[in-house]
Amino acid sequence: MRALSDFTVTRKVKMIEPPARRGQRGIESMETSRTAVPQREGVEETVARLAREAGFSLSGIAAVPEPGEGPAALEGFAARFSEWVEEGCAAEMEYLKRRDEENRLLRSSLRVALPWARSVIVCAANYNAGRAKSMDPSSEGSGWISRYAWTGYRKEEERGGLPDSHRMDAAAPEPLRPSDYHTVLLARLKRMEIALKESMGPFESRSYVDTGPVAERVYARQAGLGWTGKNTCLINQEMGSWLFLGVIVTALELPPSRASIPNGDWFDQNHLAPDRCGSCTRCIDACPTGALVAPRQLDARLCISYLTIEKRGGIPEPLRAQIGRQVFGCDICQEVCPWNRKAPRSTDPELALREELVNPALEWLAELDAEGFRRLFKYSPLSRTKLRGLLRNVAIAMGNSGLRRYLPRLEKWAADDSDPVLAEAAQWAIGRLREASEAITELTPEPASPQAY
Repeated sequence: MRALSDFTVTRKVKMIEPPARRGQRGIESMETSRTAVPQREGVEETVARLAREAGFSLSGIAAVPEPGEGPAALEGFAARFSEWVEEGCAAEMEYLKRRDEENRLLRSSLRVALPWARSVIVCAANYNAGRAKSMDPSSEGSGWISRYAWTGYRKEEERGGLPDSHRMDAAAPEPLRPSDYHTVLLARLKRMEIALKESMGPFESRSYVDTGPVAERVYARQAGLGWTGKNTCLINQEMGSWLFLGVIVTALELPPSRASIPNGDWFDQNHLAPDRCGSCTRCIDACPTGALVAPRQLDARLCISYLTIEKRGGIPEPLRAQIGRQVFGCDICQEVCPWNRKAPRSTDPELALREELVNPALEWLAELDAEGFRRLFKYSPLSRTKLRGLLRNVAIAMGNSGLRRYLPRLEKWAADDSDPVLAEAAQWAIGRLREASEAITELTPEPASPQAY
């Protein structure tokens, strides 16, 4: 591996000393004689190489300004995020509402949560399986699991060290083991951290994959990885939006990617990835629940992904019919995006496709018990919703299916008082199926009486 020191020069550099203890306020800087931060050409090349070697598709670097300073995009985010939380759009996701001792939202600015932060390395991994869409025709009685949760992997010894396409034996390969992008990406970021510190010496850093006080998509834009689409997803002109994001927050004042800082000063907004959504509103128009209340504005209280994954307890009844067959997450706003039509398929072996999770039969999911759920979804994103949450979603999807064959299962759930949330969802589904059946009966014409001749 090419050493990062190949791109460094030795000089005096300002390092940021992290807090000595939890809750300490104020960060002191000190002058340290050591290997300096690489010049822009060196650090960009090195970070890109390390990211590729780790398995990422894209990477870039963004600076972290003080609150009230820096590019308009970051300052605009801070204001919008505060308004978004105050309006209740964060729903029950309390982690988004956390504040510091000065009552500032931690996620409104990275310097609020991590005062020592000076730069962010943003990496993206492609998870586009290139398979069916949730709106495509599917077999009767199938549910939908968001494609980000389809991922799995196979150990080398289970495939003889060869890709499945090169296996000579006729036996079908074993099903993939479940993988969670949080775990996969975090391990890659940690490897990058180690490589950087081996070359540059120790420095304060944190790696996050959807778990830290970082607005990943905002920094991804500043790092030149793409623009924020009207569906609130990061969109890259070549890769589309089927991207997982991970970040390394550092105390080093790394030079931002040239796409972000072409003039050698703070970000020039004219040189960021241009917004290519244009007048298109397909994502907004396609959202079944109207969660995209305006371009780049999502009300989580209406979002099917939030309702089927994060929401605990019962799902609001007025939204259940719009959920359709979605049992975990929703892909609709990305499926209709024109920039995903030619998005490249992922070949990532740690984020491979688990075929059994594409259009799964609702009966199959309904039969799962605690052990079956653990076997299928341990170390998978689906573990987040837990078995009870998944069955609640399955009951609603059954109610939306119009298939009366689900009534015995739903009646069994409705009579089980050990899970009141599931019982209530099953009762709603029974009522919806019976209403649909009655409506069909009313619309069916009476057979014509035989005519006498």
